[in-house]
Amino acid sequence: MSENVSPEQTQSQGPIQDLDHQILTTPLLSTRNRSANSTSQVAIVGVNLCPIESLDYEIAENDFFKQDWRTRGRIQIFQYIFMKWLLCFLIGSLVSLVGFCNNLAVENIAGVKFVITSNMMLSGRYETAFLVFFLSNLGLTLFAAIITAFIAPAAAGSGIPEVKAYLNGVDAPGIISLRTCIVKIMGSISAVSSSLLVGKAGPMVHTGSCIASLLGQGGSRRYGLTWKWLRFFKNDRDRRDLVTCGSAAGIAAAFRAPVGGVLFALEEMASWWTSGLLWRAFFTTAVVAIILRALIDVCLSGKCGLFGKGGLIMFDVYSANISYHIVDVPPVLLVGIVGGILGSLYNFLLDKVLRVYAIINVKSITYRIFIACAISIFTSCLLFGLPWLASCQPCPLDTAEACPTIGRSGNYKKFQCPPGHYNDLASLIFNTNDDAIRNLFSRNTDSEFQHSTMLIFFVTCFFLSIVSSGVVAPAGFFVPVIVTGASYGRFVGMLLGSHTNLNHGFYAVLGAASFLGGSMRMTVSLCVIILELTNNLLLLPMIMMVLLVSKTVADTFNGNIYDLIMKAKGFPYLEAHAEPYMRQLTVADVVSGPLQLCHGIEKVGNIVHILKTTSHHGFPVIDEPPHSESPVLYGLILRAHLITLLKKRDFLHTPVRIGAEAFKHFLADEFAKKGLGNVDRIEDINLTDEEMEMFLDLHPFTNASPYTVVETMSLAKASTLFREMGLRHLLIVPNTSNRTPVVGILTRHDFMAEHVLGLHPLLVNSKWKRVRFHFPHFLKIF
Repeated sequence: MSENVSPEQTQSQGPIQDLDHQILTTPLLSTRNRSANSTSQVAIVGVNLCPIESLDYEIAENDFFKQDWRTRGRIQIFQYIFMKWLLCFLIGSLVSLVGFCNNLAVENIAGVKFVITSNMMLSGRYETAFLVFFLSNLGLTLFAAIITAFIAPAAAGSGIPEVKAYLNGVDAPGIISLRTCIVKIMGSISAVSSSLLVGKAGPMVHTGSCIASLLGQGGSRRYGLTWKWLRFFKNDRDRRDLVTCGSAAGIAAAFRAPVGGVLFALEEMASWWTSGLLWRAFFTTAVVAIILRALIDVCLSGKCGLFGKGGLIMFDVYSANISYHIVDVPPVLLVGIVGGILGSLYNFLLDKVLRVYAIINVKSITYRIFIACAISIFTSCLLFGLPWLASCQPCPLDTAEACPTIGRSGNYKKFQCPPGHYNDLASLIFNTNDDAIRNLFSRNTDSEFQHSTMLIFFVTCFFLSIVSSGVVAPAGFFVPVIVTGASYGRFVGMLLGSHTNLNHGFYAVLGAASFLGGSMRMTVSLCVIILELTNNLLLLPMIMMVLLVSKTVADTFNGNIYDLIMKAKGFPYLEAHAEPYMRQLTVADVVSGPLQLCHGIEKVGNIVHILKTTSHHGFPVIDEPPHSESPVLYGLILRAHLITLLKKRDFLHTPVRIGAEAFKHFLADEFAKKGLGNVDRIEDINLTDEEMEMFLDLHPFTNASPYTVVETMSLAKASTLFREMGLRHLLIVPNTSNRTPVVGILTRHDFMAEHVLGLHPLLVNSKWKRVRFHFPHFLKIF
């Protein structure tokens, strides 16, 4: 929430560089505006509109905190370090088990569906086969939609934008709760099995983050988990580190890519990173890789039902003797350029579709479920009907697997074809996403697919993945983007034909890389994930080239897919680079709203009044005579700490400082971060009239070293400091000593463009602002 104020200052006039002539002759700042911050402080979490708060990643280093750490010996410090690594091990173990069970469930549920349908088609009962296929998909989609809409709406969608916003310091209700975690797992299994073109990687990242947060809550009094060792993690900073490890473990479990998972968390998810966190994230993903390897070995022995060669099994793209030459570079560059254009177009259309879904989802739960069912019906009709448009192909004589394929997976689906023939479009479209990727990536299959088949499959995947992304169910983007890009790349390889030395399967990999780079705008992590998927290091140079080209091309049009979703949902995400127009403003130019102060020794009634009349979460504490020679800023105290002091009712009859006596009356656990849904409210505290006239000494519980900036600091520099330090409050102090000791407080919402440009609308027409809108992401390179 906004907790800002602006002092009464004189009107500022003068020329401002890089502005149009109109702005050069008009005062940039009019008389100081005292209106409250009116930027949006709600966002769409899943499919519901929820209030948004910020997280306290800054440690409140008050006297009580310092005394608590001074009393800890070497054993307690060892416990803290040991528990960090133990929790990382538990995160890796649980996420790997969830990832394996997800794949096992999808392979078996979808496998049973395809086996029954195929058997009916072999016997010529095509209408019954379609009815089974249609009803099973509808039932699975309906189940995913119902549990998501009624139990945990925050579980809808990918989950990566929500987790990314959380790691940036945005707190929204239900993002990483136990209920969301359970629904995310069950809903993802059901949605992916229902033949919707949705992925499992995003939900796995969200699931891993939920598991990490639940383990890092520091225990639970409700369930009797109050072990002393767990209390060290009852703060947002340690929980943030664990959630980062959980997100890395999610990618590692989804693609069996441990190094790619670490790099994904570093490049895309985390807003704050240290070498220590890098070690723990790497350890977490290593645990995931080891456990998955052991579990997959069990399945390869035939003990996992219909578990096939998709999912967690590495895709067999190429043999080790792959070779390419300089003449192959121009086609590869073309793949990257076109992939970047298609990726940006994909993001543009997806952004528009999600905004339409958001309008519809606000109406009622019935609308949400109806849309999910409608998309399921449309998808089932399309997947079952399109293969009838493809002509049957004779089985190749030199194939290593059975042709036609009888059953769930394989490169040569029989569908409606006569014996000895296969339907190449059914081999892709009437299959699971993982098996379709394996078929597209497979080597020695240059003559398997027709040009028309690949074009139809690409167009189908492109638009189905867009319309399926907004359903009220867990739905990721990674796998649909890989499938779409692989079909595009293979189509390019087929068009080039004998004019290239590269296999069609290799072009499918390059197409997937270009589409990923064009939509997600990552480079290093995507490169490593693709290499770990394909298990071939010789692909590295070409993949690097394609990713760099596609990202550069796409950046000239719009942002990456997750940033667009965060913006559409209203998350106040702080970018790593400040907007150029922020350099024209100082921090004093954007503060707004009434400032609420507390004195070092404050009357209880005044504290209650402030807490009941404001929703601020931090208050400056000042000392005035006779407690100091002149008014001076002592520090910052949190709302949660004030409520804890009021609940304790350890009040003073006279306004005197108690000093070290405070340590005898309070425990460190009382000021620790509360678990999800356990936030204390001022409305729940009832005090007598006598207690309201008593006093509280706030000095021992006030952070005496908060981050402060002078009022003349540029807004751009303050924005960088705010993000890098993971702050929730940034105090503004005057640059002269003859004024009030604190000017105001900056919070996350004060750096949002809507707020800044709302206060200073003339900046909208500045040259830098127009350049930023025309080339918004290309400028980040500089």
